Amino acid sequence: MLFEFITNPWFMTILLLWTIPWKGVALWKSARNKQKGWFMVMLVLGSAAILEMIYLGFFQKKSRR
Repeated sequence: MLFEFITNPWFMTILLLWTIPWKGVALWKSARNKQKGWFMVMLVLGSAAILEMIYLGFFQKKSRR
């Protein structure tokens, strides 16, 4: 049953629509902050946006305004 759910085209579409914006923002911010390690890890690993959310929430450099 789990295999049928995971291979469902709707599930994959929703997962992609969820992951791409998170990955894009996280990669953009890590590149602007010159955090090459984070950039490479997030670029290579597919984590359903969990790694990207952790980076954005806790590890990105905070801007000084």
